[in-house]
Amino acid sequence: MNEAPAPDRPLRIGTRGSPLALAQAHETRDRLMAAHGLPAEAFEIVVIKVTGDVVQDRALREIGGKGLFTREIEEALLAGSIDIAVHSMKDMPVLQPEGLVLDTYLPREDVRDAFVTLGEGGLADLARGAVVGTSSLRRRAQLLARRPDLQVVEFRGNVQTRLRKLEEGVAQATFLAMAGLNRLHRVDVPARPIDPDEMLPAVAQGAIGIERRGSDEATAGLLEAIHDRATAERLAAERAFLEALDGSCETPIAGLAEVSDGRLRLRGEILRTDGSEVLSDDVTVTVADGPEAGREMAARLLARAGEGFFG
Repeated sequence: MNEAPAPDRPLRIGTRGSPLALAQAHETRDRLMAAHGLPAEAFEIVVIKVTGDVVQDRALREIGGKGLFTREIEEALLAGSIDIAVHSMKDMPVLQPEGLVLDTYLPREDVRDAFVTLGEGGLADLARGAVVGTSSLRRRAQLLARRPDLQVVEFRGNVQTRLRKLEEGVAQATFLAMAGLNRLHRVDVPARPIDPDEMLPAVAQGAIGIERRGSDEATAGLLEAIHDRATAERLAAERAFLEALDGSCETPIAGLAEVSDGRLRLRGEILRTDGSEVLSDDVTVTVADGPEAGREMAARLLARAGEGFFG
């Protein structure tokens, strides 16, 4: 975009069409409106169908992994039919297509997973052999590491779909991200937050990233006003860890960076897909050293894991 957005030349915001994706796009628009004193009409939210939303009957790892939620949106961005793209960062591959830049993050939401059941009690209270639904290899492996007696079934779809499956008895429990529930204002969902000490979240969970064309300096200037540096510092360490592990939807990986008093604590975890082995690490470094700490942590865990760990 070469000029400031206005009703006759709106900034086009590309997004998936799920309720959560639309909530994230609207949050981005609202922050830009507030930062620049612009009306809602100066923005246009453009919904783009992505393969990950169209194909709901198979596991993501069977149809292509993380890029399934971003590829079509990034193609639209490169083609110039949208000006920015709003993404859930835990869906984002660590490398962007040539010509695109991902350097704006909104303030991070709650990073925790939530245990969701229509019954009473928490994870420890599930009966032996109970069925838990999740589409996440990470959550599956973490669950089986703690409760190998449980059955895990594939569970995809939005919040409404997953709750309906619980009501139909497809599973007795599932997991959702607290960030998504908060952004959708779903206080009605019977969710019990899980402390990261018990279940380390996905890398970048709870974070929204905004992607743009690298050559679009005007849009870069607009986005700078809503960029959250603290989130960027944390994600730099987490995504360096993920990249060094060559992480994808096919690999159970968890990671979380937290910043306090100028120090960054990074926790990382890799798991065998059946939950039979969990390898973890925990370091505290300066914020500036976060990305290098992530790469070094990945190297240590891979050395401990040996060949075939993720097989």
